Amino acid sequence: MRREHACLFASRKSGVLTGRKDCQLNIGVTRLVTEFPGWGYESEEVVDAGADPFCLNNMMIHGFKSSNQDFNFGPWKVTAIKNHIMKSADVEKLAEDMAMPCLPEMMFGDNVLRIQHSSGFGIEFNAKDALKRVNKYQGAVKVACAEEWQESRSESEHSKEVVKPYDWTYTTDYKGTLIGDNLMLNAVQTEERINTEKLKTREQIMFFEEVLLFEDELHDHGVSSLSVKIRVMPSSFFLLLRFFLRVDGVLIRMNDTRLYHEGDQAFMLREYTSRESKISSLSHVPPPIYTEPNEISQYLPVTQTLYEKLEFPPLPEAEVTTPGGPTNVAQP
Repeated sequence: MRREHACLFASRKSGVLTGRKDCQLNIGVTRLVTEFPGWGYESEEVVDAGADPFCLNNMMIHGFKSSNQDFNFGPWKVTAIKNHIMKSADVEKLAEDMAMPCLPEMMFGDNVLRIQHSSGFGIEFNAKDALKRVNKYQGAVKVACAEEWQESRSESEHSKEVVKPYDWTYTTDYKGTLIGDNLMLNAVQTEERINTEKLKTREQIMFFEEVLLFEDELHDHGVSSLSVKIRVMPSSFFLLLRFFLRVDGVLIRMNDTRLYHEGDQAFMLREYTSRESKISSLSHVPPPIYTEPNEISQYLPVTQTLYEKLEFPPLPEAEVTTPGGPTNVAQP
């Protein structure tokens, strides 16, 4: 069972960061390495393993070590909840409620990553809402094993009915769930872009977490997964939600949502990018790279983009702050 994981990393090196995938322990210091090509920049930071057990927790396999973390900065709170795979009975009930023939093999229905303002508005990322964006009525990928795969799943699934056509790859264009009782973020299209050059600036990593939402090995014919990770710096936070699909011998697809907020702004920028390529068009790419999302992404043509500004709701006076401390900014 394959996993794509990242750890914060450490080793000061002239301020320029290099993405790696290993975690190394050096006498009292944890070298935590995170892959940042998918984030749009690279970074690295030295952390004392003895003084910061949180870093060691990031080495644990995501989704299998239950945890509930809150990180507060200014008026914002990041909540990262990670729990075990849902029990089969709960999965069956959820599949019925969602009118889907079956759900991913590894369903983390209780996992969530939430960013919420003290006024109540915010955005969260969870598996259930992501799966609501899956096409329930028509299969989107045709492969020789698809019929056999669906039949095998139907033998153990809740309905015992004939398996209906649906997107068995669980492809989703989910970009997050806007939350709030009376106040909500307002999504509007924009010409503004995330400032990747600013993201390359060396800053302290105040908080990092990655949450796996679901994963399925497509009956040993590939992988379909959805995960989200966030890092918080003194002046901003940056989040990446990634859906990754590989159907062996057929195609590779990647849907990325990036969310960025600078502390002195009354909005977040959200960028959605969908990439896809048939395997037959990747003959020039070494096959081992097919399993590495960060490496294969550069070879996948962009098929769709969406740039949005998530505007904060109007308030008489709101704290639009850097993570390091509040600054009162009057809303327009």
